[in-house]
Amino acid sequence: MQSYSIGQAARLLGVSPDTVRRWADAGRVTTHRDESGRRLIDGRDLAAFAVEVGQGGTGAGAAGEDDAPYTSARNAFPGIVTAVKLGDVAAQVEIQAGPHRLVSLLTREAVEELGLEVGMRATARVKSTNVHIDRV
Repeated sequence: MQSYSIGQAARLLGVSPDTVRRWADAGRVTTHRDESGRRLIDGRDLAAFAVEVGQGGTGAGAAGEDDAPYTSARNAFPGIVTAVKLGDVAAQVEIQAGPHRLVSLLTREAVEELGLEVGMRATARVKSTNVHIDRV
């Protein structure tokens, strides 16, 4: 499972690293330390916390920067995958990008090719009425 540094989590949640540190110190989000002593947050834990933050309105604005410049879709919402529901042919992917929850319906094949899982970074791109998901 992917883990995120305090800075990465802050960008995905749309808040400052100090805010994430305070949340971790207060026990709102669980962290562990890597071999060099950096605090990390497990991807699944961050995904669950992102949903909590998004529902509670805690957080500030859009998260992160655009990591994939080679696209025509202008409205990018970098965030963390919080749910993946696979059907026989179609799939539903939810992303929490700061306070924004985005849901995209796409093919199961696309989800599998992107390797989308709860807890990983992804960017929802909105163009007209379509949402495009980029794996980060």
